[in-house]
Amino acid sequence: MTDLEDTGPATVRFAPSPTGRIHIGNARTALFNWLYARQHRGEFILRFDDTDVARSKTEFADAILEDLTWLGLTPDTVAWQSKRFAAYDTAAEQLKAAGLLYACYETAEELERRRKLRLARRLPPVYGREALKLGDDERAALEAEGRKPHWRFLLPNFADDPFDTRRTEMRWDDVVRGPQTVDLASMSDPVLIREDGSYLYTLPSVVDDIEMGVTHIIRGDDHVTNTGAQIALFKALGSPAPAFGHHNLLTTASGEGLSKRSNALSIGMLREEGYEPMAINSLAVLIGTSESVTAMPSLDALLAQFNARSASRSAARFDPAELTTLNRSLVHELAYEDVSERLAMLGIEGDRAAAFWLAVRRNIDFVKDAAGWWRIVNDGPGSGETLEDDDLSFVREAFSLLPPEPWDGDTWMQWTGAVKSATGRKGRGLFMPLRIALTGLRQGPELADLMPLIGREGTLARRP
Repeated sequence: MTDLEDTGPATVRFAPSPTGRIHIGNARTALFNWLYARQHRGEFILRFDDTDVARSKTEFADAILEDLTWLGLTPDTVAWQSKRFAAYDTAAEQLKAAGLLYACYETAEELERRRKLRLARRLPPVYGREALKLGDDERAALEAEGRKPHWRFLLPNFADDPFDTRRTEMRWDDVVRGPQTVDLASMSDPVLIREDGSYLYTLPSVVDDIEMGVTHIIRGDDHVTNTGAQIALFKALGSPAPAFGHHNLLTTASGEGLSKRSNALSIGMLREEGYEPMAINSLAVLIGTSESVTAMPSLDALLAQFNARSASRSAARFDPAELTTLNRSLVHELAYEDVSERLAMLGIEGDRAAAFWLAVRRNIDFVKDAAGWWRIVNDGPGSGETLEDDDLSFVREAFSLLPPEPWDGDTWMQWTGAVKSATGRKGRGLFMPLRIALTGLRQGPELADLMPLIGREGTLARRP
């Protein structure tokens, strides 16, 4: 069931910080946005949140764009927040002039002491707006001490007196979660500008969303509470707020959060391990929803399955084994044309390459696993299993009964038929020793498909 209610074109954005490689949890957010935009005939913006100049790296931004493109999520527009500081300065001055952005001089230690005091008095641990009580002389004295202010946005959670807050509900119909309510009186005024003059995420994000015409903001549900303050900030800057959607987060199998800093489950790492992009896309979107987690062969197929409201309220645990299962399902159906270039990079090419792929694809988890079977076909059995006693004698006799060339898909049946008649062996006792002699393994592709690839000379060379 798709999410295709006609709300007009949707402009969405994915706004990662280029401080590391994106992981599968980040990909979930990007996919929710990309799919929603495509369902609603809209635009997908990649906007780098690189206002933290010290930690943001061009190489990470390049890697993020490369990873998204590999997943099939080519952005319609790419933007850099580090190039838009003038717009943020203008918005900050607008808020200051309106009395909605005020200077605060408390240190982190002072704020923590106040928080603990409020908790001890059984009061909500929110900022008490003490900085609003400072006079000009007091501010000048603090600055003379060397203190530099951070700047907070004054939430509209009062009537006339900012120290007499009252319940002020911000409501929205969440694209994912349905009707939501946040009480602004339960929140501290958010810091928009740090002591060093750098911007936190909130103000640049809102300014960009306004100027870029973003209509829907879809992100992780760890931002639900922040949404109330951001809606207020949109209004303070004279703009209606976009629609919001908050999907559940992915965690590791043990329940821990994913982190770019650890490179855990990064798209780059998963790509290097050989996972197909659609295995990642399928799991990243469908896990933790009411939809069954199955391997979608293409983004178009995933688009037809996508329903933003199907996401559950609880976090979804990501199990790499489930990703491998999806990958296996996709690899088993890949046509030779889909993988020929990758196979050539593994040294698998030539007249036998297409037939070889069709023979082995249903016995591997990753395309790269084909290299092992290519070695077995060309160089001889693996070293996993050996033959002893009666089986060794049986195989030696069987090899003397190999049919003449040319060999084709019927050769295996001809050979085993002759061996059965000569030895009386049948079933597993017949087939398993021959499989071990030919491949060195107890399981694998159909030998009817492998024998023409090995050839009579190559087969005779495997006679024990």
